[in-house]
Amino acid sequence: LFVEFARDCGASVMVRGLRMSADFEREFEMAMMNRYLDPSLELVTMMASLKYQFLSSSLIKEASELSGKIIDLVPPCVARALREKAKNL
Repeated sequence: LFVEFARDCGASVMVRGLRMSADFEREFEMAMMNRYLDPSLELVTMMASLKYQFLSSSLIKEASELSGKIIDLVPPCVARALREKAKNL
């Protein structure tokens, strides 16, 4: 559980990103459960830039596996790691 990880690390705040309304619903549910499990853990959410509203890890991985251009969507080290992983599939 994340709350246990946060407790072990001494964290008191969790920062999460929101892309679209579906994210809000899921994050809200998760926040309420986390608050139940550890009321001292605070949640801060931030809206993603419009540039990234449509992205998901699944889309990035799929594009990478199909040799799609992802360099403008992820940090260079992530793009390299995904290219290497795609080579080994």
